[in-house]
Amino acid sequence: MKDKYDIVIVGSGLGGLVSSIILAKEGYKVCVLEKNNQFGGNLQTFVRDKTIFDTGIHYIGGLSEGQNLYKYFKYLGIMDELRLKKMDEDAFDIISFESEGEEYPHAQGYENFVKQLAKSFPEEKEALERYCKLVVDVCDTFPLYNLNAEGKYQSEILSYNAKECIEGITQNEKLRAVLAGTNFLYAGIAEKSPFYVHALSVNSYIQSSWRCVNGGSQITKQLIKQLKKYGGEIYKYKDVAKFEVEDNKVVSVVTKDNEVFKADLFISNIDPKATLKMVGLSHFRKSYYERIEKLESVISAFSLYIVFKPNTFKYLNCNYYHFKSANNVWTAYEYDDSSWPKAYMASMNFSGKNEDWAEGMTFITYMKYDDVKEWEETFNTTAEKSDRGLSYEEFKTQKTEKFLSEIEVKFPNIRDCIKSIHTSTPLSYRDYIGGNSGNMYGYVKDCNNPMLTFIAPKTKLENLYLTGQSINMHGVLGVTIGAVLTCSEIVGKEYLVDKINQEIV
Repeated sequence: MKDKYDIVIVGSGLGGLVSSIILAKEGYKVCVLEKNNQFGGNLQTFVRDKTIFDTGIHYIGGLSEGQNLYKYFKYLGIMDELRLKKMDEDAFDIISFESEGEEYPHAQGYENFVKQLAKSFPEEKEALERYCKLVVDVCDTFPLYNLNAEGKYQSEILSYNAKECIEGITQNEKLRAVLAGTNFLYAGIAEKSPFYVHALSVNSYIQSSWRCVNGGSQITKQLIKQLKKYGGEIYKYKDVAKFEVEDNKVVSVVTKDNEVFKADLFISNIDPKATLKMVGLSHFRKSYYERIEKLESVISAFSLYIVFKPNTFKYLNCNYYHFKSANNVWTAYEYDDSSWPKAYMASMNFSGKNEDWAEGMTFITYMKYDDVKEWEETFNTTAEKSDRGLSYEEFKTQKTEKFLSEIEVKFPNIRDCIKSIHTSTPLSYRDYIGGNSGNMYGYVKDCNNPMLTFIAPKTKLENLYLTGQSINMHGVLGVTIGAVLTCSEIVGKEYLVDKINQEIV
């Protein structure tokens, strides 16, 4: 370890790792600090019964040659090293409703997207084309999304409401539900979610959709390899407790073990609310920290990780977004004990060992942090193990049984195929990922007051910057672009975008 670095990055999630490579490539002496046993934040994987499961990255879009994430990953030096499996081109996502037997596919490629859904909605072909055009047009107004330094960004787009935009495209209630059916990707809220969040979330998947063979942690491994190639350093079990500030500048970070890391610049890849507390609220304007403190966390999740007996459950090369009813598409997060769960996402792992049979499957449904508040004083990770107690285990068992009964309606024979079941709750997401209240995607974006939920990557402290899913957009592409935005504050946006474009030619 050096006495002093040019840049210290707190948190090794995707935003921190991408930022570290960009800046290390520019010649900065970079150090990344991670509190947990595993690097990567939402890219983490874990193993149960010799089966690999993803924590947060269940599929990735935009990775075909020439597409936006492909270009970013190419610049970062990891694209050619990734092991990927392309998902079903005619149905990478399937929307289904318990009240009927039909399945509605989302297909790769916009022409194919229209073609496949038009089979179920033959009179809605023009509406489907309008939807596709609106998604692409909105994405095109975000310059960095298409690797442009400047562009035709229009602030009014931030105020478009996702539900209203989709309803404006068609009068067909079922088609509205099908087009909004993947809003689990951003935890859609009817009266708040902006259409740009919907568009940026679905566009890259429609371009092309991929599974990471053996999980998303391979992205972490390749990013760390590139960081080290450019002289960067990365350490785990470094739980930063505070930022030391003098004369409106951060001078060092101090870990819980009282290790001190000094640098000229600091980037926080951890939750912004936690960052402000670690810096000290007195170093920020009252109006600023009060606005951050009032930000609404995106809802959390309860997940089942199912390990199958060998050769019992067919591999499905798609994801499912399943709802009890088409009326639940925008209200699945509003539940009580009797109505939970109203919807879930189902995704498979792929190890490359067997094309025909699944090794495991992940089912994710909404869960409020309040549901586990009884145990919020407990903390449990691989690095810092503790027991949440018998009542917590009973809670998980009860929820598992209820969730599995709901899953059986869609997948009737699944129980016969199960070798073991493992779970995670909002507390698991909080402890391993570090999100406020275990949130899935940072903080709620509100189309009614877009600037209120905007967090700039540059803080009022001279040398403190922010990155990660809470700052710009969530998801692999959103966080990667957010890291570019953060680094642009240090090296210049036009310079950085030009350099990325030159390197990937």
